[in-house]
Amino acid sequence: MPSQPSKDIDTFPNPKPERPYHVHIEVPEFTCLCPLTGQPDFAHLTIDYLPDQRNLELRSLKLYMWSFRNEGAFHEAVTNKITDDLVAACAPRFLRLTAKWYVRGGLFTTVIAEHRAADWTPTPRIELGSFDAQPSTRNA
Repeated sequence: MPSQPSKDIDTFPNPKPERPYHVHIEVPEFTCLCPLTGQPDFAHLTIDYLPDQRNLELRSLKLYMWSFRNEGAFHEAVTNKITDDLVAACAPRFLRLTAKWYVRGGLFTTVIAEHRAADWTPTPRIELGSFDAQPSTRNA
């Protein structure tokens, strides 16, 4: 039986909940409809999240994204709806959804929505250096 779009987002237990790690998912073919004209709107979605106890299951995520194909929604509304649904599904420590909407009428739109768990504190960023840095000169 062929797959069908679905609003259900499945999850699975985090295999390493004691370690903070970053999951990066790209959805380059997201489609919904303009609520005013009915014309298709296309976006490249990027999901970055730090899981807590649950991870997003990718097959169901694909079917969830597909479910918007025939729905009318403003860019800001659908970006926030998806963020809310992902947070409700997996309760991550942190989640950022970046929606880069393709040009329509000469305008590009990027909408970024974030969630931070109330009890989550980010670890300090570690800078490892740059590969294009100039050699340092030392005082002898």
